[in-house]
Amino acid sequence: MPARCPRVAAIEILCRWQGSEEPLDGWLAVGLARLSPRDRNLAQAMLLGVLRQRGLIDWLLGELSTTPLPRLRPEILQALRLGAYQLLFLDRVPESAAIHATVEAVKQLRQPRWLAGFVNGILRNVARRGRELMALAAGQAPPEALYNHPAWLIDRWRKRYGEAGLTRICQSNHLPAGLCLRINTAKISPSDYTELLSSRQIPWRWGRYLPEALWLTEGGAVEELPGYGEGYFWVQDEIAQMIPRLLRPCPPGGWLDACAGLGGKTAILAGMLPPEGSLVAVEPQARRQRLFAENAARLGISGVSMYQGDLAAFRAGPGGVFAAVLVDAPCSGLGVTGRHPDIRWQRHEGDLARYQARQLAILRQAAELVGSGGVLVYATCSTEPEENEEVVAGFLADGRRFARESAAGSLPPSAQALVDGEGFLRALPGGPTGDGFFAARLRRVDQG
Repeated sequence: MPARCPRVAAIEILCRWQGSEEPLDGWLAVGLARLSPRDRNLAQAMLLGVLRQRGLIDWLLGELSTTPLPRLRPEILQALRLGAYQLLFLDRVPESAAIHATVEAVKQLRQPRWLAGFVNGILRNVARRGRELMALAAGQAPPEALYNHPAWLIDRWRKRYGEAGLTRICQSNHLPAGLCLRINTAKISPSDYTELLSSRQIPWRWGRYLPEALWLTEGGAVEELPGYGEGYFWVQDEIAQMIPRLLRPCPPGGWLDACAGLGGKTAILAGMLPPEGSLVAVEPQARRQRLFAENAARLGISGVSMYQGDLAAFRAGPGGVFAAVLVDAPCSGLGVTGRHPDIRWQRHEGDLARYQARQLAILRQAAELVGSGGVLVYATCSTEPEENEEVVAGFLADGRRFARESAAGSLPPSAQALVDGEGFLRALPGGPTGDGFFAARLRRVDQG
């Protein structure tokens, strides 16, 4: 993908993402690769900002354009969104510069001259009337614009959490996500790493629950943080760092990370593993396998056996019996829509049943690999009951010899408030943990 300037790159990425069902992260990796670090940061900030504020931006553009937005060419619609975001939310970009640069990007994308003029006219109207319309939005705009989430999700969250809970979650998702680090204590102590940050005048604060977790209070490129190349840390939300702890206590034996992804939780498991233990990581996607290997090399993780395939193939192939199995299941990701704002616009309510069926299938496969007395942990980064407690209930209703155990016994005292009355580890966006997560601890009570 050619990238001549950050706005061209941003428009191209938005067009390609909109026409696919793929996560934005993959398009960012390709589309921003040829930009300078400064331009890459600007393009990414604009992209994520557009997606966080898309509902409001689209309502405002619809008020100013005589052409309905769905009838616009993808390049023109994304250029208008990008320009409007700069005018309304990026104070450091002068209005004239934002309009000129966006119109020039449209020209570089080889759109007809009259469409460049159309974009210029709409954006000038945004500059003149945008803030006036934003002030009127509270009384005139639909919920999708006010909350910057799709209507179906707004309705669900309002019914479950009430108006105050809905507002808290959506407002949290509008803000740039905080950056939480997990310190790689195999290479550096948390206190030594904080001294390194302070010496570079990088603001930070300790995590709320774990001594290995710390939050950066200002943004920036992860690769430019001190110690990145040396493997002193990896990026992982604090509650996600707690989920591997739910495997303990468990009987002696091997451990299995059944859905390893990029390896963040695998890295924690490797550090928790008893000296006589073994750890297998299962990951079917080639891109994630490659990134997993890169992360493992950077962090100095060894002793992990990677199986390059899905869990069904692993069970039918090498398989085995494990004392502890972690299923960090593929899910809708609706708990991390602040960190990944593209998710909210790609999901539909009907997707939840499809995710549930897949999650149940994976959990049932994983259960066949758990030995007598062994522990099975099921986790998602979703807020929705169809993917969380309903999956657990459906799994236990099969008559399998598993019992639910409270997560409280595996967590430090500081995290006990995150365990609900059913013993599940649960967090919502807008709370003290950052993202939304769910986890359940299950134990095999009878092998025979």
